[in-house]
Amino acid sequence: MVETLKALILGIVQGLTEFLPVSSTGHLLLGRKLLGLSEAGLFLDTMLHLGTLIAVVVVFWDDIVYMIKRPTSKLSLLIIAGTIPTAIIGLTFEDFFEEISKTGVTVGWEFLLTGAILWIADNMKKKGTKSIDQISFKDAFMVGTLQGAAILPAISRSGLTIAGSLFQGIDKQAAARFSFLLSLPAILGAVVLQAAKLAGGQAESIGFVPLLVGTIAAAISGYIAVKWMLAILQRGSLKIFSIYVWILGIGILIAQFTGKF
Repeated sequence: MVETLKALILGIVQGLTEFLPVSSTGHLLLGRKLLGLSEAGLFLDTMLHLGTLIAVVVVFWDDIVYMIKRPTSKLSLLIIAGTIPTAIIGLTFEDFFEEISKTGVTVGWEFLLTGAILWIADNMKKKGTKSIDQISFKDAFMVGTLQGAAILPAISRSGLTIAGSLFQGIDKQAAARFSFLLSLPAILGAVVLQAAKLAGGQAESIGFVPLLVGTIAAAISGYIAVKWMLAILQRGSLKIFSIYVWILGIGILIAQFTGKF
């Protein structure tokens, strides 16, 4: 029962923070510490990512079908162009990022940086005019590069890709759509890499029920988060997320200074 509850909590945290611009990796790290877990378990991590992948697929099903039927369409090629720098950065610095994620030494500062980027981007969100059709391959490459940088624990992937899109003059609705579509290969890549490690015998023992509960929780909360972010970018402000991660970052730095984190 306790294991199932922990999986439920981690699933909700993963689903919400994967798509809200507050960093899922950073929140999972904090969640593990609060729940007394040194690691969530690679098998559970993989299934939580699968849950968030399901959420994006459901919301953007029409776009996904379109890209599958038209692999050489501009949208498909833009996603590929954005994925290339992400993959290069992720694979090149994988060990470095994993080590930082385990220690959590820089998490507080990363939350503060995420907040600053979101605040600046929010001030620019009404200036973008480019639709999805007008996004250039250079724009896609730049956004993908920022997504690669978001592999750092508390740098938000969705936050940086949305901000990067706004910085490139992309309309706020198109920025959200492109950001979430770009997350598909990134999340899928993470699932594949984790699955490869599982095949190598790095799996931890976890019950079927906690695994199922965590995956479903990640899918449902992820779906809610995607829909919420689409609505926020249409008529709301990103600054509330800036304030949230700033408070979180300052709290972590204080905890680190006093030896409690």
